[in-house]
Amino acid sequence: MAKKLVSDPNYKVIAENRRARYDYAISDDIECGIILSGSEVKSLRENSANIAESYAAVEEGELWLVNSYIAPYDRAMFSHEERKRRKLLVSRKELSRLWNDTQRKGMTLVPLVMYFNHKGKAKIKIGIAKGKKNHDKRETDAKRDWGRQKARLLKQG
Repeated sequence: MAKKLVSDPNYKVIAENRRARYDYAISDDIECGIILSGSEVKSLRENSANIAESYAAVEEGELWLVNSYIAPYDRAMFSHEERKRRKLLVSRKELSRLWNDTQRKGMTLVPLVMYFNHKGKAKIKIGIAKGKKNHDKRETDAKRDWGRQKARLLKQG
């Protein structure tokens, strides 16, 4: 997860996919840049985006963010599409590794968090993940509940 630096005024989380860590076993993550238009950036500065139903895909040698929502900016002269495919920027080495993981190993690319970094640039953190089965989700819930119960017992005692 992206961590906020206390002394950093430019860092700002725009949207977070909190359900991703529940639905997927995330093995690795990478930071990507996003190609955006002016009205999209201004809309993101107002905190109006959603990446919960979106995913990333390697198609035709490029990395794309599919089905992400950026609300229209009201004061824009030329508005943007709300759910268009947006190109993500990664190095060729990372792109080949992502293609390898998705095509050969059966992994999926899940957006975890969209944010403005310390330089004020819009970035997105993509997780390389494998989908969890229902019994894996129940196991995760049981571990979380046991952790909470253990913390309560230690606090009382």
